[in-house]
Amino acid sequence: MLASLALVVSLISGQGYAPVRPAVDPLDQQREQRVMRLGKKFRCAVCQGVAISDSPASMARAQLDKVRELVAQDRSDEEIETYFIARYGEWVLLEPKKDGLNAFLWLGPVLLLGVGLVVILSQVKKKTVATVPVEAPASDDFLAQVRADLDKP
Repeated sequence: MLASLALVVSLISGQGYAPVRPAVDPLDQQREQRVMRLGKKFRCAVCQGVAISDSPASMARAQLDKVRELVAQDRSDEEIETYFIARYGEWVLLEPKKDGLNAFLWLGPVLLLGVGLVVILSQVKKKTVATVPVEAPASDDFLAQVRADLDKP
């Protein structure tokens, strides 16, 4: 219980931002905010579901320091993203690009939902059509014979 309380206190006090390593000087406030914003785009290779700006792993610290270094060199966001994609592959992006095969993967669930709705609606329509009782014509000789046979003792 005490350990979980200590964990909660440390997470709250950290506010989701990892501390800057002592060897790296922080940038001015505007560029440091840009570093943290860019750090939210890249996946930590150790934690895998966490952004490098939120991860306590040493590899994530090194990646965030690299982002800080590139921002200090006045590189654009696209150049920094290209650098990380070239080094780690598109997997490093927490939100993959929405083009090429990825576009199909982004649209796939929506298309599946649409197909599912069409199938469900067609099944409901068939069910309502099938449950409507069909009246037999009154002059059907065969039906009259069957009823007569059923009435016999």
